[in-house]
Amino acid sequence: MTNAIRVLIAKPGLDGHDRGAKVIARALRDAGMEVIYTGLRQTPEMIAEAALQEDVNVVGLSILSGAHLALVPRVRQLMDANGLQDVPLLVGGIIPDDDVAALKEAGVSGVFGPGTSTDAIIQHIRGLMAPAG
Repeated sequence: MTNAIRVLIAKPGLDGHDRGAKVIARALRDAGMEVIYTGLRQTPEMIAEAALQEDVNVVGLSILSGAHLALVPRVRQLMDANGLQDVPLLVGGIIPDDDVAALKEAGVSGVFGPGTSTDAIIQHIRGLMAPAG
């Protein structure tokens, strides 16, 4: 499947809980996407470098630690510096509603909180990858 959407799933920061990230990774694979899971405790630099090296179409961050307003903009900055301005950045996890606008201003293409269906995330990614027009 050469046209499969390639998605990097990463756990930035010190958060040690990855069940949600693994559930999303499995759902995306089941939907025909190629998933690269970086594992726990990744720095923004590690995530941006992996996105570049793996030539991904989408980057998804799973954050439960509350550090999203510090980590997410840094990942976006580093991705942009690596020439990945056109690669959408998605965030899932425990994200207060009050922080969603700030994340979107920082360049996030979608924010998914607890209870979001895997189908909704799959459809969002497919929508991002659909040809314009």
